Amino acid sequence: MGTATLDGKAIALDDAYRHAAKILSGAAFPLIAGLGADVAGARAAILLAERLRGAFDHLASREALADIDVKRSFGMFTTTANEARLRSDCVVLIGPGLTQAWPGMLERLALSQPPRRGAQAQQPRKVIWVGPRDEEANAVPGAKVIPASGQELSGVLAAWRARLGGRPVALGAEKVGLIDGLVETFRNAHFGVFVWSASTLDPLGIEMLQGLVTDLNATTRFTGVHVGGRSGASGVTQTAGWMTGFPPRTGFGRGYPEHDPWRFEANRLVDSGEADAALWISAFDGEQPAWSRADIPLVALGPAQAAPSRGLFIEVGQPGVTHDAVLMSQETGGMTLCTASAPTDAPTVAQAIGGIMAEVSEGAWR
Repeated sequence: MGTATLDGKAIALDDAYRHAAKILSGAAFPLIAGLGADVAGARAAILLAERLRGAFDHLASREALADIDVKRSFGMFTTTANEARLRSDCVVLIGPGLTQAWPGMLERLALSQPPRRGAQAQQPRKVIWVGPRDEEANAVPGAKVIPASGQELSGVLAAWRARLGGRPVALGAEKVGLIDGLVETFRNAHFGVFVWSASTLDPLGIEMLQGLVTDLNATTRFTGVHVGGRSGASGVTQTAGWMTGFPPRTGFGRGYPEHDPWRFEANRLVDSGEADAALWISAFDGEQPAWSRADIPLVALGPAQAAPSRGLFIEVGQPGVTHDAVLMSQETGGMTLCTASAPTDAPTVAQAIGGIMAEVSEGAWR
């Protein structure tokens, strides 16, 4: 069984569930935030938000919504990591921290190996990395590294797209020559892939990237692989979609789901006082909330080492480590059952929320 604390002092798990239910059901507009959970935990959390007529948001929803915004307004070319590994003869990595966001990226994409299928099978794969971190710069032998800060990435993509279209850019002749050489590499690719993370590209940068992909597809074949947000963001977004029709930052205040990326953003709701109680879920690594208000009544679910000194804390296991879990896999682009690598008897997020839900009466509907 897991542990629970109230203001740093141990309490029985059943008492913790009752106290959590009292805090959340007594609020005028409770917030279910963090949502770092597997699919079962996300389902339970969204159902609780619906029962309480509150709102839910994921701790990495900014990244998830950046990609979704471009899909909604512009469209997006994407493929799976497996297809990129097998067929891509040109891979362009955009931005720093990709190996942190996706620890298995280098191995999964097999960047140092030639493609196994397609027109360029067994021919050397070209790899270009724009703005890698220092420790990433030499991660792929033979890769062309282009220094750029995070703030410069959108400008780099804009310059590439301009030169691909034969338009001038306000750069010196030497830089224009380098850009034109890269653009020619793109044109000559048979199956090119851009890899990016919304943690370093904003929606306008992602749209510029997808515009470049669209332009390249007029004469060759290019697509993308986007790296999902941390703490199960992709799986939670998918779960929210099939349950409510919307991604996170959705509220049930009127008795039905409403999606608004500004109104239901967790930090804003807490700091403005609109949310008067919160359930914070971070089962993967115990990440703490970023809001500045410290006096909101708080129930936190996380690993034992994340127990705070204030508020109610209920220990939960880590998905895929302490218990089997269904998660969105970056490697396959689909939901995958991850078996526990180090099983414990700590409750899952779904079990903990089930314990809280059992103490919330149907009268909590308002």
